[in-house]
Amino acid sequence: MPTPSALPRTLDAWIQELEKVRLPITPTQQEQLRRLLRDNRRSLREIAEQLQHCPAAALALLREANRGGSSLNQPAESLEIALTRLGLQRSGEQVELLPVLDSAATPHALRQLQLISQHAAQQAGGLFSARLARLWQEIHWSSLLFLAPLWPLAFAQPTLFDAWERRVLGAGEPARKVELELFGVPLLQLALQLAERWRLPEWIVQGYRLLLNDHRLLVQALHIARDNEHPLHQQQHLDAAPALRRWLTQPGNTILLANCLALSAHASWGSDHSLRWQRLTGLYLQLPLGEVQAQIHQQAASSARQLEPRTLWHPAQALLWPWTASHLREPEAPVVQPAAPASPDWRQHCAELLRSPSPFLNLAQLTLCAGAALSACGLPRHLLLLSDRQHSRLRGQQASGLPEQAQGLELDPAPSPLLRRLLGQPAQLRLSPANMAQYSALLPGTLKALFPSEHLLIRSLACKGRVAMLLFADNDGRLLDDRQVQGFGKTAQCIERALDQFAQRGR
Repeated sequence: MPTPSALPRTLDAWIQELEKVRLPITPTQQEQLRRLLRDNRRSLREIAEQLQHCPAAALALLREANRGGSSLNQPAESLEIALTRLGLQRSGEQVELLPVLDSAATPHALRQLQLISQHAAQQAGGLFSARLARLWQEIHWSSLLFLAPLWPLAFAQPTLFDAWERRVLGAGEPARKVELELFGVPLLQLALQLAERWRLPEWIVQGYRLLLNDHRLLVQALHIARDNEHPLHQQQHLDAAPALRRWLTQPGNTILLANCLALSAHASWGSDHSLRWQRLTGLYLQLPLGEVQAQIHQQAASSARQLEPRTLWHPAQALLWPWTASHLREPEAPVVQPAAPASPDWRQHCAELLRSPSPFLNLAQLTLCAGAALSACGLPRHLLLLSDRQHSRLRGQQASGLPEQAQGLELDPAPSPLLRRLLGQPAQLRLSPANMAQYSALLPGTLKALFPSEHLLIRSLACKGRVAMLLFADNDGRLLDDRQVQGFGKTAQCIERALDQFAQRGR
């Protein structure tokens, strides 16, 4: 792996670097692949279908089958064709060349990106294969391997790739600006050149060329797709533009649609970016948006059941969360004066938090006062986690009633979809026996060990509209009454006001 000082900064340099990368498989996958390729009872189609569960091996075999081909030897459009060209013995030799790493030793960025690719293949199969039954293999394998040119990058430079994900998918920064800063080249251009070099299926190459070089048809189609509630108007627009209509119905577009649906859902189901691709899929399928969304959600759930993501984030998990339900809601507007759900001590601490200008010399003083307010309103066990600006690390800032290690606790929120959601925007969640089973699996084990409770309050605290801290509190595991819940919410509002005042100090 190159050192940061020696990172490539040109397309040629990146291609040379990534060409040397061999993607790893796990010991379990290696043993399963050995048995699979030695099983003479299976057809090549059955073997190819099993290989989809190991994307690294699928890519390696397809690349080997296409290596050194001539213009008369068309690239293999599916893994079944690749297996036919290689034969099972040579395929087995290629599998033996792949490095073997435990899942825990494989960069999270690579495993997450491969899961997105598998999710995209499920979307493509569920949405389009029935309509294009003769092309189902091409649709499936092209969808699975569309993001494959980026897999070596995620393996070789996981830190850079994580930074790209946070800034582009999470914070919405312009992709080209971030990519030039991090990599020196646009990722789409790098992916296109690798796809051409590896002779990946033509639909993959066409997809990258469309995104890079021909926005005109795509922009026109996205504009028409916005009018999803009036299908007759949409059809009239398409009839008036025959070239656009012919392009839209090309089967190769299913690959781009499936991957953009999976990638945008990875960031947020409800984002404008995700909605654009849902509408365009509706235009392609000639279906209303609601029906398209129902099918997309169904395929996401099927994908999650098959993949069992465990430590990885799958968008289907977000479909289980009632974010608009009463127990998970947007925080109320900040208060100007605290109410009195608790003792005079609580009111005194809150008044200190609300003072302007901020009386606190540092953040430790502020959070110490916040902890005292929480204790005074009947929540003796609590933890304040401070987030960095990129929301890539959480650190224990203030703790009470918890083991000593809670004070210096450090957490990576990326594997936890619940923490990621709370860091995305301010929200409050009340855990109880009624919903504990639903949410417990989404919390890091470290936090569950600190709060072995079925009655827990969680809230993200914002400073100037951006989440800066996460707050966890309970009543030593006992049932929470309305007074304590009300006190928690109002104390959180006071802490947010204190954070805003503290941020303005010295101005």
